[in-house]
Amino acid sequence: MKIGIYGQFYHANAAQYIGQLLDILDKKNIEVLIEENFLKLIHSNNSIEKDYDHFSAFDELDNSYDMFFCIGGDGTILKSINYIRNLDIPIVGINTGRLGFLATIQKEQIESTLEEILEKKFSLSPRSVLQIETNPKSFDPVFSHIALNEIAVSRKNTTSMITVDTWLDDQYLTSYWADGLIISTPTGSTGYSLSCGGPVITPDVDSLVITPIAPHNLNARPLIIKDHTRIKLKVSGREDTHLVSMDSRIATLENDTEIIITKAPYTINFVELREDSFLNTLRKKLLWGEDRRN
Repeated sequence: MKIGIYGQFYHANAAQYIGQLLDILDKKNIEVLIEENFLKLIHSNNSIEKDYDHFSAFDELDNSYDMFFCIGGDGTILKSINYIRNLDIPIVGINTGRLGFLATIQKEQIESTLEEILEKKFSLSPRSVLQIETNPKSFDPVFSHIALNEIAVSRKNTTSMITVDTWLDDQYLTSYWADGLIISTPTGSTGYSLSCGGPVITPDVDSLVITPIAPHNLNARPLIIKDHTRIKLKVSGREDTHLVSMDSRIATLENDTEIIITKAPYTINFVELREDSFLNTLRKKLLWGEDRRN
């Protein structure tokens, strides 16, 4: 078995769990390759006493990998999918952060659940991702990435609203007067879109949701559309530029640039343990069904 590992040291005590994972994989003689920058961080971290010089580094993945482990919070997982793209490698998220909504394993469960994963006693949860084009073409490297959660446009350097003209499959929808607009996947429906009043969508639903950010036209509401819809946006406002974000990556575009958003022709496959379905995650992470009034 060949496994790739990507991670970051953003949270206290993360080194303890990273070391635990590497020790288990090492004892099982699994071929492990660690993303080159992360491997440097491991070598320089004083909290990890063992020497992992025998682990190789990678800067790109290929289809020879059987699995991909991502160690960190949800932000780390969002970054990691751009290594996988269309390679169809299952991804295992190990949460060493706080919420860890996208994670397969919580840090306290590494030892108890890793054996189950290595024996492939799991199911796969395919997740749609978004891609972007601009007209005129922007050469900002942000736009070469894909987004698992959402693509959003928002105002920049101003407290004034922006206007977001919106077309669906070249048919005019409306002009949103707002702080911005979110185009979210089902995976991202529990993130930024949810905080702006959008609905929760289960990952297996073939849809996207358009959610305005603080709209001034108060009758503007989140809109669920088919995920094969071609979405075109054009922003105008008092400033000459606006922001475009793809998950955690941000770029600046000139106003009146055409932004075309489509679903990528592949999915990212998340490893899902039998006892940790999306519905279980909703109850645990969003505290559904809990009453904390007393």
